[in-house]
Amino acid sequence: MGEEGYAGIKPEDAVKFVYNMVEKHTEKFRNSLPMIASENLISPLARKLLVSDLTDRYAEGLPRKRYYQGNEFFDEIEILGTELAKKLFRAEEADLRPISGTVANMAVFFAFAEPGDVYTALSLNDGAHISSAAFGAAGLRGLKEVTYPFDYENMNIDVDKTIKMLKEVRPKLALFGRSVFLFPTPLKELRDTLEDVGAVVWYDGAHVLGLIAGGKFQDPLREGAHVMTGSTHKTLPGPQGGIVLCNPKDEDMWKQLRRRIFPGVVSNHHLHHVAAKVVALAEHMVFGAEYASQIIRNAKTLAEALYEEGFKVLGEHLGFTESHTILVDVRDLGGGAWAAEQLEKANIIANKNLIPNDPGTSMKPSGIRLGTQELTRIGMKEPQMREIAEYFRRVLIDKEDPERVKTDVTSLKSQFQKIHYCFKEEEAYKFWDLA
Repeated sequence: MGEEGYAGIKPEDAVKFVYNMVEKHTEKFRNSLPMIASENLISPLARKLLVSDLTDRYAEGLPRKRYYQGNEFFDEIEILGTELAKKLFRAEEADLRPISGTVANMAVFFAFAEPGDVYTALSLNDGAHISSAAFGAAGLRGLKEVTYPFDYENMNIDVDKTIKMLKEVRPKLALFGRSVFLFPTPLKELRDTLEDVGAVVWYDGAHVLGLIAGGKFQDPLREGAHVMTGSTHKTLPGPQGGIVLCNPKDEDMWKQLRRRIFPGVVSNHHLHHVAAKVVALAEHMVFGAEYASQIIRNAKTLAEALYEEGFKVLGEHLGFTESHTILVDVRDLGGGAWAAEQLEKANIIANKNLIPNDPGTSMKPSGIRLGTQELTRIGMKEPQMREIAEYFRRVLIDKEDPERVKTDVTSLKSQFQKIHYCFKEEEAYKFWDLA
């Protein structure tokens, strides 16, 4: 139906239409292999909270100091969640109120940099998130970006050149973290220089929060970062939302940051999502290490299998990846957009992505970015990764009809419909006795 068809739709038909589209969407993903690196599935217990009465309420301000009445029970939820977050990430301070990773990032930009200040970050072409770009949150704050020199062979920041650059520009704020996150950031190697220039060190861990909490990637808050932000729905399998964690370097840092969270960038902080975040944090405390380990094993296995099937997988000499993410160069096969479209016809959901390359090259997406966190969440392991690599080869290299491959994809997915690494509903009731 085109836009002109929607203009005259009756309200009751609009409701029916939306329900129909949601049913079709759900059915599609039930039969697909979701491999978007920035998505995941929340647990059944967390999902229930998203349709609770909290959906309809406000709780502006801090617990027990609200601008609204009626929050005595929610206050305890938020206090508990804050303590769980601090324990899980070994952070001195935590705030669950940001409603997305980008909103959390906005709070940091507003807290620690004024218009005209210099900040450092990766360039978009090297895997940065759009919020750190000139047309994103950083640009809206009026900040001046200087990008880190990048080592394209090792797919990471060039330490020696970055040390020289940091000494020259002396940024107010040094941002680390990526949307294409294959390997840990060399924070420890840069720590002394960052301290010397007096920068606030900020790590955007949106993609790898679950791996960090599981103790399987790196530990930014002990490697030199003062602040860590992220979204709560990638490798940390919670509801859509954001989080801010902090080991402040002085008494004012956390106060300054909290004021920018509220009333700076957040008013209503989606109480139902906060409650679901608490469940996700609790579950990750129990299952996070095992889950993170399997995510990485699956990513390494899939990357190696794709390489053996004939694909150009980046980072081969370094073991391809140390995270949930794999980056595949498909420019010789038709480009990232073409590859993602062909895979979707076979019910494999991936996304086109830029391939970090020498400066000055085209920004046209020439690769696909893959993530194993959602497939791991439904119980898939190494054998399934090898099978999936064969599907990729059949679709993208052999040019087999995607509809034929789709039959095999649907058959495989039918065997993996249960969410793992979470509390079973019948086992969780014992926790409710605490009330």
